[in-house]
Amino acid sequence: MSLSQQTFGGSPLYRWVLGRMWGLEHAFERTRASGRAEDDTRIRIFVVLAFFSLGFIALGVGATRAALFSDAGKGDVSAAAVGAARADLVDRNGQLLAVDLLHYGLYVDPREIWDISETRRALGAALPDVTPERLERALRANRRTFLAGGMTPDVRARINDLGLPGVSFEPESKRVYPLNATAAHLIGFTDSGGEGLSGAELAFNEDVRTGATSGAAVPLSIDLRIQAALEDELGKAAASFQPRGAVGIVTNVHTGEILGMASWPTYDPNRATDSSPDARLNRAASSVFEMGSVFKAFTMAIGLDAGVATPQSTFDARVPFQLGYRTIHDFHATHKILTLVEVFQHSSNIGTAKLAVAIGPERLQRYFDGLGLTKPAKIELLESARPLTPKVWNEDAIASTSFGHGIDVSPLALARAYGALLNGGFLLPLTIHRLEPGAKVAGPRVLADKTSLEMLQLMRANVTGGSGKSANVIGLNVGGKTGTGDKYDPAIRGYSHTKQVSSFAASFPTDGPPSAPRYFVLILLDEPHADKTGLDPTGGIVAAPAVGRVIERIAPFLGVKRRAELVAFDPGPVTPDDAGEER
Repeated sequence: MSLSQQTFGGSPLYRWVLGRMWGLEHAFERTRASGRAEDDTRIRIFVVLAFFSLGFIALGVGATRAALFSDAGKGDVSAAAVGAARADLVDRNGQLLAVDLLHYGLYVDPREIWDISETRRALGAALPDVTPERLERALRANRRTFLAGGMTPDVRARINDLGLPGVSFEPESKRVYPLNATAAHLIGFTDSGGEGLSGAELAFNEDVRTGATSGAAVPLSIDLRIQAALEDELGKAAASFQPRGAVGIVTNVHTGEILGMASWPTYDPNRATDSSPDARLNRAASSVFEMGSVFKAFTMAIGLDAGVATPQSTFDARVPFQLGYRTIHDFHATHKILTLVEVFQHSSNIGTAKLAVAIGPERLQRYFDGLGLTKPAKIELLESARPLTPKVWNEDAIASTSFGHGIDVSPLALARAYGALLNGGFLLPLTIHRLEPGAKVAGPRVLADKTSLEMLQLMRANVTGGSGKSANVIGLNVGGKTGTGDKYDPAIRGYSHTKQVSSFAASFPTDGPPSAPRYFVLILLDEPHADKTGLDPTGGIVAAPAVGRVIERIAPFLGVKRRAELVAFDPGPVTPDDAGEER
């Protein structure tokens, strides 16, 4: 069968077309026989036009059929994304965090320019960010050259209206962060090619690229309302105490979700390259600190869980504790025999070190391993830093690490370990990806359920009658632990008495069973200075009040209602003694 027969399938249409063609050929023969050449020409022109018309009709029919009856475009699958397209990033409630928007690149072709002087003047005025040297190179090139990118449609229209020959535009996708610096360290940013370089943009790079083809946004774990409150209070604390840096974290202890994470100073990811490396540093994940007395919560939990002590156990803190070549003092000495609860409330180094010696090096190290304190925090962020731990776990090492010296961990690692103290004893991975409501997260058990309950009560007692009084919020049953760790200063080859890390690690609400809804909040200031009051900027002075304000602001967003208090709160003025701990 011929090609034409295959096309029409031997149909009547095929036979009709074939008949007409033979008829035309016979007409040509008759015209030539009669000697009328002009008729022959007209007929041939008519035939050519007819064939062209039939071709256009066939194309039109095919296009109509494809548009109306083909399976292309059916279903929920969108057309493939072009180039380096990325899906939107949103918070846990669907609020936009990052989006690809259409921008334009401007190109100059000197071969098409009529008046170089006029073009130089017009583009120089319209593009103030382009250096004169760069503009001149583009105008003197012998080919079409890229001059500037990232232009919004408004800017493109304004330049296009200048009517400059040789100036053209090409569409390009640009990553935009509509909230500017909000949650910058958690969201991260991309390079000009659309590849994630930090934060969630790097951690979920493949998911974000894949999501662009389906149009599905990638939801993060943070709640913008919580993030805003956390950043605001952290910024206020930084303004008051002028630290070198600061960190704020809010987590759900039962899922490991990061509900808020802030690092100060911050930057605008829309102009990431304009900011300093210090501003881009995610101190929550990438920095490690000797945390000071917030570590005492771990030592207390280990002592209780191992059966070495009970809340009623006593420790003699009347005189400094001599351990080998070291003498351990209390910053605000009580010169008393203290119960375990009082050791925690008064943040006694002496009592804590004695408890650590009773636990023993091998067992303390095993528990620290179990709490994830000797490894980078388990989270999607690739910036998660490795801790600095003792090379040898002996009595000297455990005496120091028991109250947060001699071991450097990231704030995220601290938050993860605290989660195990507060959720019934399970060490869960942290996550910046939103989990579905009711999701069950698995993790190894590292503490007994009873130990977790005792720690909740111990932390609550520290806020009602210990160093954490200024974090209390009536009706929300806040518990927590202050920390003030002296920083090691290489210049003096020892610990500084003027540079410190001041923090407060909190939980709310502390009432109810370990399985009840519960959240962790951390505020940390690195090298804070005294404010106008002149008080020593310890954790109880600089961080605890900020934590209390954060908790009061975010509780409604989390559905935490005020209720009867677990322990009666005795309001009283916060003094340096109330808020102080070891130096």
